[in-house]
Amino acid sequence: MSIWNLAWNWNATSGEEKETFPCDKYMTSEYRSLIRAIDVSASADIVFRWICQLKIAPYSYDWLDNGGRQSPRQLTPGVEQLELGQNFMIGGIVEFEEGRQITCLIHPKLESTLGSTSLTYVVKNTTPAASRIVVKIDIGARNWFERFRRFLLAWGDLIMMRKQLITIKSLAEANSS
Repeated sequence: MSIWNLAWNWNATSGEEKETFPCDKYMTSEYRSLIRAIDVSASADIVFRWICQLKIAPYSYDWLDNGGRQSPRQLTPGVEQLELGQNFMIGGIVEFEEGRQITCLIHPKLESTLGSTSLTYVVKNTTPAASRIVVKIDIGARNWFERFRRFLLAWGDLIMMRKQLITIKSLAEANSS
């Protein structure tokens, strides 16, 4: 993989790159996908609970995207109760499958900055005690400026989401011990 492709795909398999995700059906304009993945030595149930925590904190570089407050290091009771329209990351939940996936669409107020965006977090069992998180982010672009913005966002997202996934992996693995 070339250094240029790293921004679009971090740690995902070629099969995951070709896979269709729920977020794909919400894009109405031409888009390009970012895909990120990580293996976790914890059951999918535990990992999915940590993914639900993204409703309340970013789990990446807290000093940058959480006002300096540390994302919780314990599971917050009730956060795993999902509903359509709830805030999740940069958008509202448009669909979910308990224990498996959460899909959201970007909030309209962020669309002018980040562009048309949808994303899906999927948690898959790999063994009874291990799982895999795969995240797909679709970012639309209608002109050269939006394509350039998407290119820059891909690099920024690589830095932030890589940290987020590593943090969730660490917390889920510590929680499963």
